[in-house]
Amino acid sequence: MEKKSTSRRRFLQTVTSAAATIGLSSGFNIMKSNPANRKPNIIYIMADDLGYGDLSCYGQKVLKTRNIDMLADEGMRFTDCYAGSTVCAPSRCCLMTGMHTGHCRVRGNRGTGGIVPLRSYPQDVTIAELLKKEGYTTGIVGKWGIGEPETTGIPNKKGYDYWFGYLNQRHAH
Repeated sequence: MEKKSTSRRRFLQTVTSAAATIGLSSGFNIMKSNPANRKPNIIYIMADDLGYGDLSCYGQKVLKTRNIDMLADEGMRFTDCYAGSTVCAPSRCCLMTGMHTGHCRVRGNRGTGGIVPLRSYPQDVTIAELLKKEGYTTGIVGKWGIGEPETTGIPNKKGYDYWFGYLNQRHAH
């Protein structure tokens, strides 16, 4: 158990370090007045049911996605990135915790009242919690699906300063 927990934390620390360099999580950074203290703004867009070839910056010929193309041109483009799961809640759990699907607490989408929440620190550490330790102000908008109200898994208890959206993904459908 300790080895798995240590390797997961090491992975998240590596991702956080990489995020500071390449831009990898849902978050905002309030820039400091001293340029030497500035950290890059990080914006990660995760869209359910969006395939690799659905954006024109990845080869889509019929539909034009000009604004996303501009972000891709000015930022970083991922060409070997895979979803953590075939359904959305476990995939978000993998993204948030850095854990493999087989080790994540959230294993499937569940209906109203049946959502499995992320656990409190240090059991389920999120990328937002690590970014906050590095001085980032974090925010997330959209579907959550990995913690209902009054549970340990709500975004504001998992490292996010700002949250707007649906805790229960069914409400977003």
